[in-house]
Amino acid sequence: MLLTILLVIEILVSLALVGVVLLQRSEGGALGMGGGPSGFMTARGAGDLLTRVTWILGALFFVIALTLTILAGRERGASSVVDRLKVNAIDPTTLNQPAQPPAGTAQPGAPGSAPAPLTAPTPTVRNPFLGDAPATTAPAAPQPAPQ
Repeated sequence: MLLTILLVIEILVSLALVGVVLLQRSEGGALGMGGGPSGFMTARGAGDLLTRVTWILGALFFVIALTLTILAGRERGASSVVDRLKVNAIDPTTLNQPAQPPAGTAQPGAPGSAPAPLTAPTPTVRNPFLGDAPATTAPAAPQPAPQ
């Protein structure tokens, strides 16, 4: 409830701060719009009042923002990512071990389970005029190394 109230106050302060900054007279004459004392007060009095209000609203904005941050952190508690993942429940002896295949399947390297030989697909030449045709020359088979 307190966070909601502080958040509403923070939004109101920020809107008031934007309004006060926009009411101030431009001193640089940006875009040629910094006219003379046509405000509701004299130039010097309006400058002092708006400057003071800007400082007060700015300080209030930062204080409320810090308070919201601190209260939101305390409300969430001291839980960390490690606490939420329940890392203590993991058995370290089961980590980094190879996965066990399902029962009834052949294990690689076991006697009587030779792997199936790999076969390459038949190469084809893509010619836009003739269509797909098998390659005319097949690569030579590798020769066994002399012993």
